[in-house]
Amino acid sequence: MTRLDRHADAAEQARIVALALPYLRRYAGATIVVKYGGHAMGEEALADEFGRDIALLKQVGINPVVVHGGGPQINAMLSRLKIQSTFVDGLRVTDAAMVEVVEMVLAGTVNKMVAGLINRAGALAVGICGKDGGLIRARKLTRAGRDPDGAIEQALDLGFVGEPEHVDVRVIHALTGAGLIPVIAPVGAGADGATYNINADTVAGAIAGALGADRLLMLTDVPGVLDHNGTLMPDLSIPQIDSLRAKGTISGGMIPKVETCIDAVRHGVKGATILDGRVHHACLLELFTEGGIGTMIHA
Repeated sequence: MTRLDRHADAAEQARIVALALPYLRRYAGATIVVKYGGHAMGEEALADEFGRDIALLKQVGINPVVVHGGGPQINAMLSRLKIQSTFVDGLRVTDAAMVEVVEMVLAGTVNKMVAGLINRAGALAVGICGKDGGLIRARKLTRAGRDPDGAIEQALDLGFVGEPEHVDVRVIHALTGAGLIPVIAPVGAGADGATYNINADTVAGAIAGALGADRLLMLTDVPGVLDHNGTLMPDLSIPQIDSLRAKGTISGGMIPKVETCIDAVRHGVKGATILDGRVHHACLLELFTEGGIGTMIHA
């Protein structure tokens, strides 16, 4: 590389930083909840990049809070232990033996791996789960189904699968107030002390709402919400989403993600975005560029 090329590179880097300045001001002191999972977690290069990007957010005065999943890692451990999984509506039926494995993987291996990515990038991250500091009080999740003949609706027992009943954010405030980044595994405790496996998207939305976060970023394996032509819709209000669902434009696995975003917005989050975590620097592009790269849902 010639000296002229180096100067051109440096000038381009300076230009990018200057363009980001208005967004850095907008989010100074803001709380950003990031749900991390999917291929962004499974690919080493993307994972390292994610850790650096979260560290950068902290460095520029933002308070990131990370909630992670870990379905593939749970599947791998259950396969090693020769334990079969059953799913109902995308939720893993979790008996007493399986919930021990789920907690070990999510609150142990995966949680410390994600915190380690951020720590290696120069920030200070602390891995916790919903059982720590009374963060998430969970209740048993119930689902209704029909018998094989389809004649009678009956309750389906999913075992130790839960949903947030109450979120106490004091432990998060204690960590962020000390300059640390909370990294949260989606495991909670019931009123009776039982451990519950909770969907990571649901936990991220509940925590964002309880914190009154400025933004919720849901990293997925899709670009966002697409219209009937497959084109990304960058900005949607709750009434627009209701209309799109009625038309069938929003369907399948996108419905629970959209519902999580809507619930977070109704609890005070200014904007909840579904975006593609496979895109390099997805969080930075969403926060620091005009229009972002995903679908932002707002009131």
